[in-house]
Amino acid sequence: MQTHTEPAGSSDTRPARPASDRLAPGGAIIIATLLVSAFVVILNETAMNVAISTLVEDPQLGIDERAAQWLTTAFMLTMAVVIPTTGWLMARFSTRTLYIAAMGSFVLGTLIAGIAPSFALLLLGRVVQASGTAIVFPLLMTTVMQLVPPARRGAFMGTISLVMSVAPALGPTLSGAILQIASWRWIFLGVAPLAVVMLLVGWRTLRRGDAQTPPRLDVLSIPLAALGFGGLVYGLSLMGAEGLPAWQLPVALGVGVVGLVAFVLRQVRLQRSDAALLDLRTFRHPLFTASVVVMMIAMAAMFGTLILLPLILQDALGLEPLQVGLITLPGALLTGLLGPVVGNLYDRWGPRPLVIPGALVVLTALVLYTQLQVTTPWWVVLLMQMVLSLGFAFTFPPLFTVSLGSLPHHLYGHGSAMVGTVQQVAGAAGTAAFVTIMATRQAQLVAEGVARGDALLEGARIAFTGAAALWVLGVIATLWLRKPADAVPAEPDHRDPATGPLPAVPEPAAATPAEPAARSVPAEPAP
Repeated sequence: MQTHTEPAGSSDTRPARPASDRLAPGGAIIIATLLVSAFVVILNETAMNVAISTLVEDPQLGIDERAAQWLTTAFMLTMAVVIPTTGWLMARFSTRTLYIAAMGSFVLGTLIAGIAPSFALLLLGRVVQASGTAIVFPLLMTTVMQLVPPARRGAFMGTISLVMSVAPALGPTLSGAILQIASWRWIFLGVAPLAVVMLLVGWRTLRRGDAQTPPRLDVLSIPLAALGFGGLVYGLSLMGAEGLPAWQLPVALGVGVVGLVAFVLRQVRLQRSDAALLDLRTFRHPLFTASVVVMMIAMAAMFGTLILLPLILQDALGLEPLQVGLITLPGALLTGLLGPVVGNLYDRWGPRPLVIPGALVVLTALVLYTQLQVTTPWWVVLLMQMVLSLGFAFTFPPLFTVSLGSLPHHLYGHGSAMVGTVQQVAGAAGTAAFVTIMATRQAQLVAEGVARGDALLEGARIAFTGAAALWVLGVIATLWLRKPADAVPAEPDHRDPATGPLPAVPEPAAATPAEPAARSVPAEPAP
């Protein structure tokens, strides 16, 4: 029997990565630039959460707490209005142009807010900041889908989830530390140099794209989107607020609902000529729809929990703001660190072995939160939050990958815009529902003579019970998830908006080579 001998120096016998699994040329530096930039802008998004009381005490601003809250509300409203337009923007402009506009807006808004001599200019700075922030995340998601082959998308989406988890958690923690030693202005001025550096990096590394055939802009869709999504988010933000005129909440929600219905009807009509501002044909793909449903419930539960935890820890357990930030930080770090691991597992196993156990862990954590007492030690709350974060770590990366991976290439931009819009609306809805349920029950119990801390916890327990019941629907929806085949339209879209026509991600040997698509918006795939 002949014995096989390995060639000298050939210690690694692992097969080379298939050509179809390789990242598109230049893709790594583009994605890295967008990832770091997303971290910077999302970090500043949550930075004001712990600075409200400090701003109220600043005599130069001369504001009360309700006015200070507008720094957060205006940011959310701007995000809700701009994100639905990003699908059209990504079809109209190259990645380089959009990136420079987004980071330029963020830098400008940050500087305005940092040196603002009045509250009006500070508010303006936050709005300008938000207009840039709203573009960066959909741009990152779409670019990953364009440049990364299907077999490796899970790993990259896991890295994106790291940014999404760690940056919002670090924002309040860093802000709390800054407020201990410096003025609130350094929350903005401290991040401005890093934002400028990333603007310059993108300006140097993202090459100019070729001229593109612009899709027609439907001017009427923009105010309808502003009224629909903006009105809905604003109305939801008013729920649970005290001292408001009786008409304000129903009017805001009514304007939002009417505007949203009009916007949807308008987009359905415009889709027939490929001129929709936000293409709703994404919902014709069942995997996208199922993923978005689970994502919506998950975002509502996550944001609702994040808004209640500081109230519980401060008002019921008596902790300081910086301590609260440090308690919530480990869970976010756990989610972020597990993101790339879960992404790699998705590439091997698909979504179900990850999302279904993750959803059950989230359900377990929500049930545990219904048992909170005034005597609960802070470290028990920390463990509960880490259990919840563990569940979300196994849920979000597969959801992002399945949702966009189930779409044809020319709908990636609109799919990213829809995912971002769902995050904003679901987050506002979750926050409003949790706060309203808690505040209503707390007010009833305080009127009956129950101590404020005990009343707050009872209201929070009811809110968590409702969240757990809603999350059961999310668990059921995960049963419909599966790993999508690479959805390729009739004319494959292999363009890279940053660099002009992109070399196609190589197909397996059996596949028939396809020519790169022209730099125009591809038509809907032929049936």
